[in-house]
Amino acid sequence: MRNLWTAYKMRQKRQRLLFRAFRKRRQLVCVMDRSDQITADAILAFSTVRNEIIRLPYFLEYYRKLGVAHFLIVDNDSDDGTGEYLAKQPDVSLWHTTHSYKLSRFGVDWLTWLQIKFGHGHWCLTVDADEILIYPHCDTRPLRALTDWLDQAKILSFGTMMLDMYPKGALDAQTYQAGYDPFQILRWFDGDNYRSQMQPALQNLWIQGGVRERMFFADRPERAPTMNKTPLVKWSRRFAYVSSTHSLLPRHLNQVFDLGGAGKTTGVLLHSKFLHMVADKSREEKHRQEHFENSSQYDTYYDRLTQSPDLWCAASYQYDGWQQLEAMGLLSKGPWA
Repeated sequence: MRNLWTAYKMRQKRQRLLFRAFRKRRQLVCVMDRSDQITADAILAFSTVRNEIIRLPYFLEYYRKLGVAHFLIVDNDSDDGTGEYLAKQPDVSLWHTTHSYKLSRFGVDWLTWLQIKFGHGHWCLTVDADEILIYPHCDTRPLRALTDWLDQAKILSFGTMMLDMYPKGALDAQTYQAGYDPFQILRWFDGDNYRSQMQPALQNLWIQGGVRERMFFADRPERAPTMNKTPLVKWSRRFAYVSSTHSLLPRHLNQVFDLGGAGKTTGVLLHSKFLHMVADKSREEKHRQEHFENSSQYDTYYDRLTQSPDLWCAASYQYDGWQQLEAMGLLSKGPWA
């Protein structure tokens, strides 16, 4: 009876989230609609961005090479040329909004509406501009090879762990130039200080740890950022993300990690947050109070980032490809040989 009641509550929650997205559609103003380019088998990417002009050239080119056919992007009132740049891209459909990022569930309501409208039946990749997907064989196999295998195996969702990448030395010591691989600067990561726990209601494995917990949340680890994400989903208009891309409904979509020894194929999102401009972005985020619930509780975190600290330590690992991450247990080939 308890399981039936939980399942009922989750169905009700999913319906509320879908209705929220339907209502929030009025907050989006279409700038450039190229969705007529979307073919029946196209892999789509969805993202909400603000002032990401420096990251977008590499972001778009990386995912184009991987096999993304079309990008559906919400620009949250950028003032650095992001909107103008995106509007010129031949494979981007663009919407603009001046409304609150926080009150849209951190952009999820806006993207849910676009996924309802355009994503049904497609493999949809939902990522931020500072997230780069790594998966087994990504250096030799396009994303289509992975999604074809997932289709054959009747798997609807693909899980990843987010890996915060950082430089050696002060964060502002090396200046990143648009279009270049950010991980030529952000070459280091924490490899073995992660923990996980099951969230029974959502049947979701919650992962925390890494450099942000080590450096900024050591005295309150329960507030450290969540590191598990499910960014790649064979979308249905009945689906909805619950908390960013950390969890979804229906609940079975969250069962993306190996808990019982059967083995599941997983990936990693390399996170490029800690480029030289993080100090300026942190000042802006602290002022806007749009990136966390109870944002004022994270003021110390932002204050420390504005000082461009050195995140490197003797236990840091230098990144050397997906095979290294597999050997460390941070991603898994699973049954995908």
